[in-house]
Amino acid sequence: MPFSRQPVWIYALLAGVAALAIMFGVLMLTGTRDSGPIVRTSGQAQIGGPFTLVNQDGETVTDADFRGKAMLIYFGFTYCPDICPFSLQTMDAALAQLSAADRARVQPILISVDPRRDTSEALATYVQSDAFPDGLVGLTGTPEQIAQVTQEYRVIYRETEEGQEDDSYLVDHTSFIYLMDFEGEFVTVFSHGHTPQAIADTLQDFLDQERSS
Repeated sequence: MPFSRQPVWIYALLAGVAALAIMFGVLMLTGTRDSGPIVRTSGQAQIGGPFTLVNQDGETVTDADFRGKAMLIYFGFTYCPDICPFSLQTMDAALAQLSAADRARVQPILISVDPRRDTSEALATYVQSDAFPDGLVGLTGTPEQIAQVTQEYRVIYRETEEGQEDDSYLVDHTSFIYLMDFEGEFVTVFSHGHTPQAIADTLQDFLDQERSS
C-alpha cells in the first residue's frame, strides 16, 4: 500500500495536544504547600479568558463581575452521578478550612458543560445543596457560549452516545478545579488527587501572598 502523506495541520494538531498534556502534567506537580510557593504565570499557561454566561438566577454575567475575588472554577454538570459532586464537596471542605475573612475573598463557581439540560432553573436547585460551597454560583449559556469558555480554559467535554434518546446521557469532561486570581488571571489547577487540605494550603498561601503584595 503506498504511503499516504498526512496534511501538515495534522502534525500541528498532534503537537498541540502533546504540549497541552505536558503542560497539565507540570501543573499537576504544583498547587500544594510541599511544591513550594505559587508562581504566577501572567497568562503564560494560556488558561482562562473573558466569558459571558447566565447564572442560576437567569442573569447575564461576565468574568468582569467577579473581579476583586479569587475564583475557584469547576466545569461539570448537574446530572453527573459522582465526579462532579465529589469535586464540589472537596472544594467545600477546602474552603471550610479558611478563616471567614479569607473565605469571603474566594468565589466558588460551577460552569456547566451540559447547556442542553442545565438551565438556570436546574442550576438554581443544584447549587443550593448543603454539600456544596456556600455561595456557589452556577453558570450556563448557549452551546456556543459554553464552547467558547471551555476553549478558553482548555476543557474537553463530550456527550456519551448512550442515553441520547431519552436525555439520560452523561458528559465526559476534563475534571479540574481552576484557581484564578483577583483579576481573573490563571494561578494553578487542582486535580482529582488533591485533598481538601492540599487545596486549602495552596489557597492560604495564595491569599497570604496577595495580602502582602
